[in-house]
Order: sequence, then C-alpha cells, then structure tokens
Amino acid sequence: MTSNPEWGETTSALEVASTYAQQIQGKNVLITGIAPEGVGEGTAFAFASQKPALLILVSRTKEKLEAVSSSVRTLYPGVDVRTVTMDLASQNSIRKAASEVAGIVSKLDILVNNAGATYNSRRWTAEGIEMQFGANHIGPFLFTKLLYPLLAEAAKDSPAGATRIINVSSHGHRLSTIRFHDYNIENKEVPPEEKPFSPMPPAFGRVQDDGYMPTVAYAQSKTANILFTLYLQNHLQKEGIMTYALHPGGVSSHLGRDHDEEMADAIAKTSKFWKNCDQGASTTLVAALDPALNVRTGLYLSDCQFFPCADFAEDPAVAERLWHLSEDLIGEKFVL
Repeated sequence: MTSNPEWGETTSALEVASTYAQQIQGKNVLITGIAPEGVGEGTAFAFASQKPALLILVSRTKEKLEAVSSSVRTLYPGVDVRTVTMDLASQNSIRKAASEVAGIVSKLDILVNNAGATYNSRRWTAEGIEMQFGANHIGPFLFTKLLYPLLAEAAKDSPAGATRIINVSSHGHRLSTIRFHDYNIENKEVPPEEKPFSPMPPAFGRVQDDGYMPTVAYAQSKTANILFTLYLQNHLQKEGIMTYALHPGGVSSHLGRDHDEEMADAIAKTSKFWKNCDQGASTTLVAALDPALNVRTGLYLSDCQFFPCADFAEDPAVAERLWHLSEDLIGEKFVL
C-alpha cells in the first residue's frame, strides 16, 4: 500500500514531489523521453521543483531537450540540469549516451525509463528489431544494464529500496503477451498462449499488408516493460534497489502523432479522463519516491496506487525467458 491512498487520477506530480521533497533533495535523477508537453516534461518539472543535486534529461531530439531544459532552468534556476541525446532505436547511440552519463556522475539514485513510442506502420531499429519492441523494451533494457553500476553505487549509501528504477508501461499491455515465436510481429504462427487478446476493437486488431500488427506490437512492448520490472524486483532487492512499473493514465500528449483517425478515435475511447502532463507524471513520482515502497509491496501502479496487471505480465518464468531473449538481442549478458 502506498503512503497516500487518497491520491488518484487528478493528483499533481508537483504535489507528490513536494510531499516527498526529502527523497529528492541532493539526489541524482535521470529521466528519458523528454519532450515539451509530454509526461517526460511533467516528470522533469516535478523533480526539479525539490532541489535534486543533478537532473539529467535524455531524449532523441536535441531541440526537445533544449526546450525542456530551458524551461526547467527558468522555473528552477538553482537546479543543475544536464542533457544527453540518445536514440533508443540504436544500440550504438545507447552505449554512447550511457558512457556520457558515466562521465557526468559516479552514482545515480533514480532512473526513470519514461521514453516510449507507438507507430502505425512497420519500422526497424538499427539492429533490425521491430521498432516498438526494440525502442520501448530492448533499448531501455540495454540502457539500464549500462547504468546499473551507477545505481549500485548509489544504493551503497542510501536506505534499502530508496534507489529506484522506474519503467513506464501502459494498460495497453493487456492486449498481448510476449510473442517469443514472432517478436518482430511478422504475423507468424504462434502457440495459443502467445496469441493477442480477443476480441479487439477493429482498429486495435488491424493487420497491415506486410503482416504488421501495430497495436499488438505496442502491447507486447508494454508487457515487456512489466516483465523486465518483475525480473529486476526478483534479483535486485538484495542490492537495495527497488523497481516498479506503471501506467501514467490517458495523457494528452504527442505520443500517438503517427496514428490515423480510426486509431486515434479508438484510443480516445480507452480513457474517460485525460490528464495533463503534470497529472500524467504523478504516478511516476509516487513509484520513484514513496518511502513505503522501499519494501516490495507490488509491481504495477496506476493513478498513484497499486493496480493489477495481466497475469501473463507477472509470470516469473516468462520474465526470465524474456530476459534471456533480451540478452541475445543486445549481444551480451546482463548479470545482476
């Protein structure tokens, strides 16, 4: 249970940050997926409001980084803000970014894997992995691996569980488990346990001419975020590092800019309340800061509280299988 059960969908991330100011002050925080008018911006503003030692903002687009970092410096001039460009669809870019981060700090207290993308047509990462699985899961998997020594260093001097890895997922994960026999979404035959949720709204069940299923691809990547979190929880508690996954809620942002009208309408019907970016960041702040969560008390949060995820997203055997597949796709082991 969280410390503030009265918080919910309208809660402000700035309010959460103010409540947990002591958990931010003097800490080194890194947030990916930074863009104006997005959850990343709301997350950055909330952390910046309570005097972190260092705030590292990461994005693929330099212009977006400059816009948000400039706003942070204007609003909170005392905060040390650094920016790092990184393309989660390129493992070379991820390795370069992680090296740059290691040159800035010797320890990292909070890592927020906030970046995510959704596409309506097939795209590939630089390594030839389906884009949504590659950028939404494999990229953060590699980035977390490379930053793990900095997190372990921070954990040595912090209360057990205060060092956090936060993975932003989505309720959309419920539409698909991991398609181990077809993780690149080429519409190959898969066993029954890997088939997507049925029936889906027509837009969500769409299959492109080349066999690509965009919603299934997105759902698979969001399930991967939760299973990644589960594996980390099962192996990092002894190191004093805690990790949680979350659904930010329906947020008015530019995430679905690639969608056509039919898909946009289907997505609009998935939430009765659409949050602004500050409200959309509040669950991230709870997951990252609430001292009651120093001890493992759940896996997945929504609207600032723990929330059930799909059974297949909390299966430790599936999590371990995904971990090994992820290691294969980055070409190295991630040993905890």
